[in-house]
Amino acid sequence: MASLDLIERLNQRFNQLQTQLTQWQQRLGGFRLLAGRVFELPEVAKGKEHEDIASIKVTQHVGAPAQELGLAHFQRMFIYHQKQDTSAKAAIRLPGALCFSVDDAQYQTAQTLTAEINLLKAELAHMVTVESQLPPELRFEFVHTHLRGLKTLSAYRALQTLTDPASVRFGWANKQIIKNLTRKEVLAMLQKSLDAGRAVPPYDKTQWAERVRREIDEVSKLPPDIVLKIKRPVKVQPIARVWYQDSQRQVQYACPSPLIVLCRQSSGAPVPKLGGLLDYNRDGVRHKYKPAALPMRLLIERLHLYVAS
Repeated sequence: MASLDLIERLNQRFNQLQTQLTQWQQRLGGFRLLAGRVFELPEVAKGKEHEDIASIKVTQHVGAPAQELGLAHFQRMFIYHQKQDTSAKAAIRLPGALCFSVDDAQYQTAQTLTAEINLLKAELAHMVTVESQLPPELRFEFVHTHLRGLKTLSAYRALQTLTDPASVRFGWANKQIIKNLTRKEVLAMLQKSLDAGRAVPPYDKTQWAERVRREIDEVSKLPPDIVLKIKRPVKVQPIARVWYQDSQRQVQYACPSPLIVLCRQSSGAPVPKLGGLLDYNRDGVRHKYKPAALPMRLLIERLHLYVAS
């Protein structure tokens, strides 16, 4: 059980976060907008969180409407900020970029406030995921007991500012998480799950324990030096590809929220070129280069655990 001190600090940090976000939003709203483009995505319906995504419809907003929608987005951290039939487990995404002309004082203010807000977000995440000492399956209840209706994905998400880019282009990324494990590491992971003694729907505690024991037995039969891999797909994500002319380099950023682009007057930075974001269509994705996958055998489906063969 979390201590009263932790709960008090959790609420205090979150109140500070809301205050700082309001101040940040007001400061940015006072800067001169050079260009703005955000892309509204459909919200995820309840019960659809884990379904494969074949297509995503994009609605574009430009200029002042993009600025209004984009700045308001950063305060949308509760389930009451979304439709009633929208999943509370899925974060609200609004890729795009808002470009502002700033003098040196405005630039420093924006960067300082952004750093302070990101620190508060990191502290909030650390309190919930580390200091609470709660397993992942109990954190949801803990957060919603003390910060009712909070969408942690939105609350933890850091703000991203860019300085003097030449262009910002948008696209979609399909990725997979691949992690190599030894047999010993997998057995330790399964044993920890067994020792937790919990029930995982639709199984009761006894049924779940029996399932994990069967998995332990199956892994134990493998050679000690066997190569095991967790290969788990990550849902398609909006990204931004940003080109910096001075350094002649391109940087790719995850883009679940509008990027805040600061164009310094003192450097004579031009208005960045903003690209569009096309509708996502999985069947239309073309890979420039896709290496042949190594042969693997699925061992434990729920863990996306494979044996390299």
